[in-house]
Amino acid sequence: MSVAAGMPVAHKDHNSQLKVLRAVASIELVKGGIALAAGISVLFLVHRDAWEIADRFLEILHISPDRHFAQMFLDWADTLTPAKLWGAAAVAAGYSTLRFVEAYGLWKARAWGEWIALVSGILYMPVTVFWLAHKPNPFHVVTLLVNLAIVIYMGYLLWASRAAKGRQLT
Repeated sequence: MSVAAGMPVAHKDHNSQLKVLRAVASIELVKGGIALAAGISVLFLVHRDAWEIADRFLEILHISPDRHFAQMFLDWADTLTPAKLWGAAAVAAGYSTLRFVEAYGLWKARAWGEWIALVSGILYMPVTVFWLAHKPNPFHVVTLLVNLAIVIYMGYLLWASRAAKGRQLT
């Protein structure tokens, strides 16, 4: 093992990997928190007039209800039922739970956390490419590049781990 700046190379690599994993874990934690907040917010609409709330929301944003998008939004709000709202809250709870589990696994540098990050990142790829193709903007470019970097990095870590285990067996 070579030494650079008084620290073994393997130790420096581990610290660098841990920093990257914790950065990705932080992103996942934020995504989970946003999803959880959205799910809880949806529950406040149960047994309330969603159309009235949507109309007030448009009023706050100074958007005329006569506009096409505003009318579609109001029509959609009129179709919301308690069952749909509970369903949306359940999906948000499931999604946020997955993000929190992934964040924990990455923070603790667990292989299963890396697998979750790799698979979910791959599943996001078609969506981010679709967004970029249909509405190119800097946010979509950054989203795609960050997602691609995470997928490549997680794939590299998992491959390197398997390769190291293979070398240990021989």
